[in-house]
Amino acid sequence: MASRPRPTQASIAAQVGVSIQTVSNVINSPELVKPETRSRVEAAIRAAGYRPSAAGRALRTRHAGAIGMRLHPVVDGINGEVLDRFFHAVTQAAQDQGYRINLFTAPDAPAEVENLVGAHQAGVIDGAILIDTGLNDPRPQLLTGAHLPFAAFGRPWGELSTRHSWVDVDGRAGTYQATRHLMAAGHSRIGFIGWPTSSAVGEDRRQGWLLAQAEAEPEPLQALTENQVRDGAAAAMELRARGASAVVCASDALAFGAMPVFADLIEPGQELPVIGFDNTPVARAVGLSSVEQPVEQAAAAVVAQLAEHIRQPDGFLGQGVILTPTLELRKWESMVASRPDS
Repeated sequence: MASRPRPTQASIAAQVGVSIQTVSNVINSPELVKPETRSRVEAAIRAAGYRPSAAGRALRTRHAGAIGMRLHPVVDGINGEVLDRFFHAVTQAAQDQGYRINLFTAPDAPAEVENLVGAHQAGVIDGAILIDTGLNDPRPQLLTGAHLPFAAFGRPWGELSTRHSWVDVDGRAGTYQATRHLMAAGHSRIGFIGWPTSSAVGEDRRQGWLLAQAEAEPEPLQALTENQVRDGAAAAMELRARGASAVVCASDALAFGAMPVFADLIEPGQELPVIGFDNTPVARAVGLSSVEQPVEQAAAAVVAQLAEHIRQPDGFLGQGVILTPTLELRKWESMVASRPDS
């Protein structure tokens, strides 16, 4: 059986009885076509299953229909879950806006910027999404100087900042909620396990814990360490020895390490006095309370801001959006057989 010829703008035009230019206008500049004619052409396009050539459209409009984004190095299964969710959500959000995601790898920030600027100058991407913003991050200034539209998942930290679009989650509000919940449960000696102070995100989360118990704890019980399960366990033992009866953690990886240290304080079916951050599948599986980031909402907001910037490359004024996380509470049922080594 012969295959059906692939529909073209010429075949659509012949079928409807209009010019090829009219069909092109319906696809690329529908406001130029009379509503009645536009409706007939659109109906014929749908019936024929015609799909415009992405390459041809890029040449005509000088838009690639693509967004560049660096694929960051793989980390362990607990710590990498939030970025994995973000990548999936941003791909869907971009598709909804008519874009595809162009992923690439780079060893560091300068190489990332070089890749993005080169792809933009070559007409391969229309804009970029930055993730994992850090203290005095140079990327926003460099991309602004290269006139490359971009938006960031993460706010500007420090003095090296430009006016650009970004979306972030209020980590301070998350740890504040967690600490207040533990205080309401009767804990007065609540420790914090976080990351070194060089981490702006970690410091933001530490500040929420400090704010919640500013009057209750004159000598804060804190331990700052690397973001691994074994480090969380060691920090928890230190804080337990110093009198902590509960801990708030900057991540689920740290909280997972702390769980066995505080498990003897409760019975199964009660809330464990350990609260993590990110609400990963691990937290849900083991009964760990955790702060949930609205990752899907963040991805949609980042893509929406970037799409607007691409549409208005010179007139768009960047803006920042802060999203509020929620506290997911769970009853602890059983402890893992052995402490993971991560």
